[in-house]
Amino acid sequence: MRIALISDIHANEIALRAVLVDIGRTGAEQIVCLGDVATLGPSPRAVIEILRERGCACIMGNHDEFLIDPALIRSYSKEKPVTDAVEWCRGELGREDLDFVRGFERTRQIPLDQRSTLFVFHGSPRSNMVDILATTSADQLDDMLVGADATVMACGHTHLQMLRQHRGTLVVNPGSVGLPFKEYVSGRAPTVLAHAEYATVEAADGRVSVSLHRVPLDVRALREAAQASDVPLRDLLMQQYS
Repeated sequence: MRIALISDIHANEIALRAVLVDIGRTGAEQIVCLGDVATLGPSPRAVIEILRERGCACIMGNHDEFLIDPALIRSYSKEKPVTDAVEWCRGELGREDLDFVRGFERTRQIPLDQRSTLFVFHGSPRSNMVDILATTSADQLDDMLVGADATVMACGHTHLQMLRQHRGTLVVNPGSVGLPFKEYVSGRAPTVLAHAEYATVEAADGRVSVSLHRVPLDVRALREAAQASDVPLRDLLMQQYS
């Protein structure tokens, strides 16, 4: 079994299509999206349509939940550009799109082979707003993962690729398809890297491997896509892609 993990697409159609081409080249039996699919970027409807057509299993990210519960974002961010971008995205989506997002799961357990399992979530199993980092202490991670058990656990949310071992379990973050960050920002303005990120998990007869991937992107095309949109973060995106 080979599973491709994507996360934090954030309405970046160009990056998503580039990643799917790369996954198609290397092969995967299944693609799992770890959440945050449609907000902040210029192409929310296109991204949702691609995921729906592909039949991707999708996990509920915090930004996905903001689309369903508009009041929830106020407990997460007071930054007007971010809240405006979420509102804009909700206005761009139709009822069918929002129903698709509403159907996202909180977590999912996936068998890899007879000996190995993959457990996926967005932030932590209990909250899609929790940051799991390479620097998170083992004791903190114990609290975040309490009750969860798998050979490999996968999360998104931080926009940072990560692979660490925790008490025998591999913990992976595939990074961000649409907005990969140069460093952990914790609410500060990020520097966005000009590539797309994903991960693959592979298992056979108890042998497990996890790989992190980066796909180069056409920066000019990213800038033009942002410029052609009226997403509230357009100027910020164009600056990042300059």
